[in-house]
Amino acid sequence: MTRPNLRPQAEVDLIDRALYYRVEGGSDLGERFFDAAMAALDAIGQMPGAGSPRLGEVCGIDGLRVRRILNFPCGWFYFASGDRVDVVRLLADMEHD
Repeated sequence: MTRPNLRPQAEVDLIDRALYYRVEGGSDLGERFFDAAMAALDAIGQMPGAGSPRLGEVCGIDGLRVRRILNFPCGWFYFASGDRVDVVRLLADMEHD
């Protein structure tokens, strides 16, 4: 298992998104999001190559992968190389009206 390395902005994204869910839906929702986000990080560490490379291919960013967070409209964006996994962002989907 590889331990994912969260870049500073990814850490900020995690805190901001957990606070967002806490404010919007209460402490239980914030905690559920945080737990789901951490579970997705664990899954990245166990199988770094399982994240989708599609967005990276479309954008021309070699090695960029995305791992969705179960039951939440967001995902971890990361690069995996050998025994290193660099998680660069946690981004939410854009809302549509």
